[in-house]
Amino acid sequence: MSSIYQIYGRDAHEMTLKLLEAAEAFRLVPAGGSVALKPNLVIAGTPESGATTHPGLLSGCIEYFRAHGVTDISVIEGSWVGDDTMRAMRRAGYDQVCKKYEVPFFDLKKDQTRTVRTAAGPIDICAKALDAGLLVDLPVLKGHGQTLMTCALKNLKGCLPDREKRHFHAMGLQKPIAALGAVLKPGLIVVDSICGDLDFEEGGNPIQTNRMYLGTDAVQLDAYGRSLMGLNPEDVPYVELCEQYGGGKAVWSPADVVELNQPDQSAPYPRPRGIVAQLTRNVHENQACSACFAALTRALYTSRCGEREEIYIGQGWQGQKLEGLGIGKCCRGAETCVMGCPPAADAIAHKLEELQWR
Repeated sequence: MSSIYQIYGRDAHEMTLKLLEAAEAFRLVPAGGSVALKPNLVIAGTPESGATTHPGLLSGCIEYFRAHGVTDISVIEGSWVGDDTMRAMRRAGYDQVCKKYEVPFFDLKKDQTRTVRTAAGPIDICAKALDAGLLVDLPVLKGHGQTLMTCALKNLKGCLPDREKRHFHAMGLQKPIAALGAVLKPGLIVVDSICGDLDFEEGGNPIQTNRMYLGTDAVQLDAYGRSLMGLNPEDVPYVELCEQYGGGKAVWSPADVVELNQPDQSAPYPRPRGIVAQLTRNVHENQACSACFAALTRALYTSRCGEREEIYIGQGWQGQKLEGLGIGKCCRGAETCVMGCPPAADAIAHKLEELQWR
């Protein structure tokens, strides 16, 4: 089993440097090879909201690898369907990091792709991720409305074109996430667990835990992160499924964790509140995309409506007549529908309130 290096604090840049130094991460870069940094920029949100990777992880990685002679360093990412990657990178402060260190940022939504055979069938993957000498995965450990948790493995979904992201949802997420992790293996993972939102992948309810950890096995790190969140293997089955596909080992023990300091000033890691399940108790989800589902969840969270009628969301409802409220263009067959791909959360909230007032 691989070692998991863990550190506590509030300075993401310094914490990243110390993790990389302790793990001697420079040894993972092939001779003359490039380093591609893959953060989590799911939406145009701030790291403090619990949604996106802190820019200090980027600056720390750049300084470390430059100090060890690596000159070909880039930042690569593609935000979720419905959002603009460049707007998201500016919102997260990555533009300042890239400018300071003169490092290019590549929007993977515009990248070329290659088809790779996987356990879930052929998957189109962005070439810049496939061609990196060392792919460095920089995920946020946080909750997710559909998979309960997102971390190292699910962060790789940003290395896909939008059409493939939609396809993942049509396949049900669990199997394709596992299959992708088995063929696109990051050589290094630095997990941002400073203030991830434990309920929503888009942030908004951050929990300050002041923790980061590093390893080389994405499956192991997801198994560890799952335990930190108080979740069980059956809650996040794509971890063991990825192990079955050859992506890594879904086991860890306390002996594997190398503590670089103690969490003297860090809050204990709380269990997710299960708010998503409560908010979506009347929702019939069928192959919904993350952006659409998160918009609905956010609207349900903010609208403060009472009991609601049946709500339908997802590609699986296309072409069907539905008695209730449809979310997104896939559910245009519903009695009432909030159109969009994805629709805005405020539009959904307005419709929910309008229906309640009738």
